[in-house]
Formats: sequence, C-alpha cells, structure tokens
Amino acid sequence: MYLKENLKLLRKRRKRSQEDVAKSLLLTRSAYNSYENGVAEPGIQILIRLSEFFQINIDKLLRIDLGRLNELQLSQLEKGFDLDLSGTRLRVLATTINSDNEENIELVSVKAKAGYTTGYADPDYIKTLPAFNLPFLSANRKYRSFPISGDSMPPVSDGAFVTGEYVQDWNLVRNGHPYIVITQDDGIVFKVLYNRIEEEGTFLLCSTNTLYSPYTVKVNDILEIWKFVNYINPKFEEPTATESNDIGPAIRMIQREIGLIKDKVKNIEEKI
Repeated sequence: MYLKENLKLLRKRRKRSQEDVAKSLLLTRSAYNSYENGVAEPGIQILIRLSEFFQINIDKLLRIDLGRLNELQLSQLEKGFDLDLSGTRLRVLATTINSDNEENIELVSVKAKAGYTTGYADPDYIKTLPAFNLPFLSANRKYRSFPISGDSMPPVSDGAFVTGEYVQDWNLVRNGHPYIVITQDDGIVFKVLYNRIEEEGTFLLCSTNTLYSPYTVKVNDILEIWKFVNYINPKFEEPTATESNDIGPAIRMIQREIGLIKDKVKNIEEKI
C-alpha cells in the first residue's frame, strides 16, 4: 500500500500544511499525521474523505505509487480523469474489412508512419492505409504491418515490415518476446519486452543488437502493443558471428539484468 507516500505527495503538491489538511478533513493534526507517517490506518469513512479532498479514487490512493507518475498523469488524475495504469482497459481499435466482411491487415507505410500516433484511433485515417490479407493467419485475430527503421533488431533490418497481432490485455505480454510498441514520444518501435506492470507499471524494452541499451517505458505512455507474428525483409542478411555462435541470447540476458540494476539504482537515488 502507498497511502502514506501518496498523502504526503498530494499535500505538498497543493502546498498545504498538515494542519490545513486536517482542518479541511475535520481531523486533528495528530490524526492526519499518523496516516501520513503510516502509524495508523484510516477507516473507510476517512478514506472517502481523503479521496474526495485530493480528488483521487481510493483504489489508486492505496495501490498506486503516484510518485512514479509523470506530471501530465498526476495532473489528469487530480482533474478527475481515471487513468489506466495497468494496461487492462478495454480499447476500441479502428480497423477495416474486405468484401467478405473479414478484417484486413492494414499496412502503415513509411509515409504514413509519422501520422500513426495521432491517427491510430481515427477510422478515417486507418481507411487511407493500404490493406491486404494473409491466408495462413487466424481470421479471429487482428493484425497490422509496420515499417521498421534502424539496426537495433537483427535479423530484422532497416526497411523491413513487421506484422503484429493486436494485444488487448497488456498483462499478457510475455517476457523475452518481440513486440511492436506504439508511444506518443517514440512512435513505432520494435523491441523485445519484459513485463513489469505489476511491480512498477512499466515495460523494459531491449534490442537484439547488443550495442543498444535497454530502457523502460511507463504503461501510460503506451498507445498500442502488437505481438510479433512475421516480417518481410527487403534484403538477405548474412548471419553474424554472434548469431552463428548462439551467444546473442546470453548477451541479451546480461543486457536485461544491467537494465534492471540501473533502474533499481535510479529508484534508490530518487528516494534519497
């Protein structure tokens, strides 16, 4: 539970003293201080008052470390917007169908790539994308193809198109598997994911090219996730020495552990 940390954070954001907040809640200062310092736990009626005062629902007040949220997320919560911090909210996906009433596989062209982060939920934008079908893919699942740039994910090379299966529940993302991740800041990225929703509300993104360092992305910064299905490479790639010796997975595992250690050190430094 994160109640005491959240109460202190929210109070300081409002630049209020403990005595001011206590008076607003019809409490003594010592009673409120005991909640903020974790000495005592408030009953349901007090929790309701705390929730109404800070305009944060009780579940998030108790179970979410609000200190890990960015400024935009915090301000949205305080304005009454109920954010999805777990990745489980039902998402409405814009899609197209063919003449047989079957869902198409839309292809996000290189030209359309820049506009995808703003148009991904717009049916009119999705209708402008080229569409095709692959008979060997399940008709009961949704697929989309994305252009990949850079050399961070061999054997998938620069200019390839990666097809992904839409992921509705992000809690089902499997560690060590490749996914296409759509974020507002980074756009379309293709990475190996490690699911840390339950522990930290984040994903760790790793590259198969060990020259690229892993990094974390918060769940609320993600727009869509697509599970890798297949790809079309524009050129033939010769196997590298690393791939032929089969030490790539071991290096990526070390890379992942370094990323986790860095994050833990960063979290400790932020709390000091």
